Amino acid sequence: MNTTTRGWINGMIGVAIFSGSLPATRLAVLGLDPLFVTAARAALAGLLALAALAFTRSPRPGRADLRTLLLVAFGVVLGFPLFSALALRTITSAHSLVFIGLLPLATAIFGTWLGGERPSRAFWAFAILGAASVAGFALSRDGSGSLGADALMMVAIVTCGYGYAEGGRLSRRLGGWQVICWVLVLSLPLSLPLSVVLRPAVWTGIPASAWGGLAYVAVFSMLVGFIFWYRGLAQGGIAAVGQLQLLQPFMGLMLAAWLLGEPVTPVMLAVTAFVVACVAGAKYTADESGHRAVPADCPVPDESEPLASGEVGRCPNP
Repeated sequence: MNTTTRGWINGMIGVAIFSGSLPATRLAVLGLDPLFVTAARAALAGLLALAALAFTRSPRPGRADLRTLLLVAFGVVLGFPLFSALALRTITSAHSLVFIGLLPLATAIFGTWLGGERPSRAFWAFAILGAASVAGFALSRDGSGSLGADALMMVAIVTCGYGYAEGGRLSRRLGGWQVICWVLVLSLPLSLPLSVVLRPAVWTGIPASAWGGLAYVAVFSMLVGFIFWYRGLAQGGIAAVGQLQLLQPFMGLMLAAWLLGEPVTPVMLAVTAFVVACVAGAKYTADESGHRAVPADCPVPDESEPLASGEVGRCPNP
């Protein structure tokens, strides 16, 4: 199995994990304050990340990487959760799916800018077609909207796409799990105090399902999912593997139907099949164009092999 194929597999696992975020968050906010859930998920994941880094004695990232890590944190730990939560006060979750469908394009655009990747025109055609199908499906399900909320969702998508692209680029040197762990640890000075301040005043009566939802988004959505996701972006390419995000809205709806009893319509299944075809087309054009995710003299770090003492990555700064 070549590196690109492993990248697509890791990316798919990451997207599958992220797809459970919406149903899990729904369970969590039924019994807990949304602001507390946002802060607590980052704080819990940050504490786990700190323990993992200490246990493996992972070297600290270089000073030059701190700025990038903070930018990733702004995008995936603060920006997207915060702006999307603010938007969802006035728009439905179905309406917000149109913007989630645009996330692959945001990731690809930032990937081409930051990583020097140059996908073919056919790749962009499949990407735009897939995103348009997701947008059309979401808009056909819910016509409600708000200009202010839509603007907040656009900011959320832009910050998240930038965080994905920066994280994927940095994963080529530090490794996927190291990147997200350091991002979460650097966020602790903000997330931990906020989770304490926003904690529930009364703990009795909170259903177990709410705590289960919080545990899922903290452990899987904020940590485990990003380990697979950033590994996939580093191996398969930010622009190419990023197209797997097109599947996330539909996989999330399937999980919602299973966990929350929401109906799955034939239209949803048909659009899902079309999106899968677009993702396959994007992958095919990426392979045909001879896309290389990582330069030949800079192999993707093998996360099963510990770095030597003081060694932060196996690839020089670009």
